[in-house]
Amino acid sequence: MSTRRVVIAGAGKVGRSIAAELLENGAEVLIIERDPQKVRLDALPGARWLLADACELAQLDAAGLSDFTVLVAATGDDKVNLVVSLLAKTEFGVPRVVARVNHPNNEWLFTESWGVDVAVSAPRLLTALVEEAVSVGDLVRLMRFRQSDASLVELTLAEDGPVTGRRIGEIDLPPDTALVVILRDGRAVIPSPDATLECGDEVLAVATSSEAEEALARLLGPAPQARAITGG
Repeated sequence: MSTRRVVIAGAGKVGRSIAAELLENGAEVLIIERDPQKVRLDALPGARWLLADACELAQLDAAGLSDFTVLVAATGDDKVNLVVSLLAKTEFGVPRVVARVNHPNNEWLFTESWGVDVAVSAPRLLTALVEEAVSVGDLVRLMRFRQSDASLVELTLAEDGPVTGRRIGEIDLPPDTALVVILRDGRAVIPSPDATLECGDEVLAVATSSEAEEALARLLGPAPQARAITGG
């Protein structure tokens, strides 16, 4: 298996944390940072460092950006992250570009038009995690995959849910959806046909459109409340 080659633009706390995780997982990492005070060779001895401006085309070319498989734009400036993403994709053909979104109001810009394959918004993720923590029976979108418009969604099964207590093999999933994993009591359960869905299960699934999301929410969500019939 070939070693993954990842370049990270930005050596702040976020960039260094990403680099540390990737190095631990065996990736080859190059960190590009223009501020000399943020270059900490002793903190990440396994990484390569380049003191340069990641928005400068010539400096990216000198870094050999076209030889990398992934670029992570992790600076604290959304303008910089957009420019770096665009250059990486259009000028150097980097296959996968992941960009950090610092301000939620700018999230709409982080699309394929700017070379971004995956946009990661910390406020958005935190909001989703809060919703996931307090919501039972409601579908929560955790993240969207830009290239395919698919979404990773989560739903915690309620006791009265229509699929609670049923085997997965007996359930007709909506088109363009797939169950990914079931989280139960701190364990990951593979959604095999014989696996049974239980109350409190956190079901993670992929839906490829908003219509598929809605259909999945109807299938996995709480049973509809019966209406009382009143006399005239």
